[in-house]
Amino acid sequence: MHNLTPAKGSVKKGKRIARGQGSGRGGTSTRGHKGAKSRSGWSNKRAFEGGQMPLQMRLPKRGFKNPNRTSYTALNLSRLQEISDKLGLKEVSIEALYANRIIKKGEKVKVLANGELTSSVSVKVHAISEKAKSQIESKGGSVTLL
Repeated sequence: MHNLTPAKGSVKKGKRIARGQGSGRGGTSTRGHKGAKSRSGWSNKRAFEGGQMPLQMRLPKRGFKNPNRTSYTALNLSRLQEISDKLGLKEVSIEALYANRIIKKGEKVKVLANGELTSSVSVKVHAISEKAKSQIESKGGSVTLL
């Protein structure tokens, strides 16, 4: 074990930079001449454009993102009918929609009145439009808001 050595040519010596002119890597120490990139502590900042005014600062600020907005995933009556036919569900709930990968975890669902509903379906969702509610109840279904 004491006389094991790596294979010839497999281990290279590291570059010894900035150790005098005789080393071949003295002087500018492989950094070229002057400028910010040759200085210590230089790093390329994310939006830096060489001193030119960066793009995100040249463009005007617009709009407003409401932090209190609740966004719903729309579920039309036609899609509701499709789901109840395909999966044989009489009660469409958030858990059933999530289990069948129709919605993602934590999404809120709102039923909208686009399309036709032909069978009676009971629905448990976060929100529903008045038209959709009246159509579901006219077919003998029920609506429960969460």
